[in-house]
Amino acid sequence: MFDPTDALFLARLQFAFTVSFHFIFPAFSIGLASYLAVLEALWLKTGKQHYLDLFKYWLKIFAVAFAMGVVSGIVMSYQFGTNWSVFSDKAGPVIGPLMAYEVLTAFFLEAGFLGVMLFGMNKVGKKLHFFATLMVASGTFVSAFWILSVNSWMQTPVGFEMGANGQFLPGPSWWDIVFNPSFPYRLVHTVTAAYLTTAFVVGAVGAWHLLKDRTSQHARTMFSMAMWMAALVAPVQIFLGDMHGLNTLEHQPAKVMAMEGHYRSHPDGAPLILFGIPDSTAREVKYALEVPKLSSLILKHEWDAPLAGLDTIPLEDQPPVGTVFWAFRIMVGIGFAMLGLGLWSLWARWRGKLYEMPWLHRAAIVMGPSGFVAVIAGWVTTEVGRQPWTVNGLLRTADSASPLDAPAVATSLLAFILVYFTVFGIGTWYLLRLMKAPPKSGEVGVKRGESGPVRTAGITPGFDQMTGPKE
Repeated sequence: MFDPTDALFLARLQFAFTVSFHFIFPAFSIGLASYLAVLEALWLKTGKQHYLDLFKYWLKIFAVAFAMGVVSGIVMSYQFGTNWSVFSDKAGPVIGPLMAYEVLTAFFLEAGFLGVMLFGMNKVGKKLHFFATLMVASGTFVSAFWILSVNSWMQTPVGFEMGANGQFLPGPSWWDIVFNPSFPYRLVHTVTAAYLTTAFVVGAVGAWHLLKDRTSQHARTMFSMAMWMAALVAPVQIFLGDMHGLNTLEHQPAKVMAMEGHYRSHPDGAPLILFGIPDSTAREVKYALEVPKLSSLILKHEWDAPLAGLDTIPLEDQPPVGTVFWAFRIMVGIGFAMLGLGLWSLWARWRGKLYEMPWLHRAAIVMGPSGFVAVIAGWVTTEVGRQPWTVNGLLRTADSASPLDAPAVATSLLAFILVYFTVFGIGTWYLLRLMKAPPKSGEVGVKRGESGPVRTAGITPGFDQMTGPKE
C-alpha cells in the first residue's frame, strides 16, 4: 500500500515511475532504427519512391522518440547517486564499467552517425548515408546489450568476488559477468519485444491511413510489412519467452512461483492457473481457473513432474505475488493477441483482402500501443519478481537505499511526475500528430537549422537525382 512516510517505498516508486517512462522510448527506437535501415535498403535496391517517402516520414518520428529516450535516461541515471547510493557503492565496481561501456560504444556510435542520418541525405552519398543509418540501428542494439547485461547480472550475479567492505568486485573474467546465465535469454527476448512494439505501431499507422484511403501505396506498404512481422515474429517471441521462463525457473525459482501463483508445492504435477485473485494472507489464489498439471508440462515437460511452491521460500524472501502474477498474465495475454492478429492478417493476405478488411485494420489500430503495455508488464514481472533483492540473493533492496528522509524523496517524486507528464505528454502528442498525417511523395524531411520540418526534395541541387525514379 502507498505509504508517504516510507522513504524506501517512495524511492522505489520514483525509480519505477522514471524507468517506466524511459523504457517505452528505447523499446520503440530500437525497432524503429532497424525499420528505417530496412526502408532505406529497399529504396536503394528498388529505386521505388514510396520507400524513400516512408523512410523520411518515420525518420522524423524516430528523431523525436530518440531525443525523449535520451533525456529520460539521463534523468533516471541520477537516481543511482541520489536514492540508491549504497547500491552504487557496493555494486559499482561491477555495474559501473558495464554502463561505461554502453556510453563508450553505443552512445558514441549513435551520436557520431545520428547527425548524418538525420541531416545528411542531401549532403553525402547514398552508401555513406545508408552506412550511417546502419550504425545508428547497430548503436541502439549495442545500448540494449550493455544495459540488459547490467540488469541480468543483478538477476543472476556471477563472476564476482566479495571485498572486505562488502563491495562486489570483478573476478578474473569480465566475460563471466557480461554473459551471466540469464543475459542471452533476456537480451533476445527484450530486443524481439522492441521489434514487435515498433511493428504494431507501424501497423496501426498503416491501418489508420488505409481506413481513409485503401489505395495509398504508403499505407499498404506499412501495413503489409508490419503484419509480416506480427505473423512471423510473434510466435518466435512466445517461444523465446518460454525459454526465458525455463532459465528463470533454474536461477530464480521464487519469481516463477509468483508468476504461476504457486503458494504451495505440488509433488505430483502443478496446475496452470489461468486467472484468479492471489491472496498472500491466506496463501492461495482464490477463484482460480486452472488446468490440471499443465504448469508441470510447460516448465518440466512432464505431466506429473513435481514443482516447488512458495512454501519452500522464507516469507521475507518472497516477492509480491499479486503484482507479479497479473503483470505476467498481461504480458502473455498481449503476446497471444499479437499472434492472433498476425494469423488473421495471414488469412486476409491469402484471400487477397489484406487491404480491404476494415475490421482487421481497426483491430490493428487497437493493438498499436499493445507492445508498450507488454514491455512494461514484462519489466514489472522481471523487477518486482526479483524483490526483495537488488542483487539477487545477495543485497536486499532495503539495504541499498540512500539514508534520505521521506519528505525529500516525496518532493522529488512529485516534481518528476509533474515534469514528466508535461514534457513527455507534449512529446507524445506531437508524435501522434506526426503519425496522423499521411506520408506523401516528396515527404517532409528533417533539415538542420530550421525550427520545424521543411521539404527537402527539389530544394537542394542534386537531391532529386539522388532520390531515384518517381512513381
